[in-house]
Amino acid sequence: MLLVWFYGVMVVGAVSRSAYQIATDFGRAPLAYSLSAVAGVVYGFITYTLVRGGETARRAALVCCAAELAGVLIVGTWTVVEPSAFPDATVWSDYGMGYVFIPVLLPLSAIYWLRKSRTVTP
Repeated sequence: MLLVWFYGVMVVGAVSRSAYQIATDFGRAPLAYSLSAVAGVVYGFITYTLVRGGETARRAALVCCAAELAGVLIVGTWTVVEPSAFPDATVWSDYGMGYVFIPVLLPLSAIYWLRKSRTVTP
């Protein structure tokens, strides 16, 4: 339940932030704002699969969490190596530093929990 709550908060944060930025100043940092919107969609799908439950949803959530972690690591590294490519921060900038590193810790926690909670069929 705690994972669902954290992902829900991240959905609201990422979607509202990116929607505002895209609507008001998209030309300033289109890549950053688009990546924040993608992060919000990923968070939304993971939240949905965690709420839905079941083995298929668990597998889908696991794949999405792995993709999310890859995104955080790629974008985080990109923003550290080439900060000029991002005139404004994304949710995943600097490994989620603007969100108290929750974007990098959340998929790690979710992957651990999803792997631990898988159902074993005889």
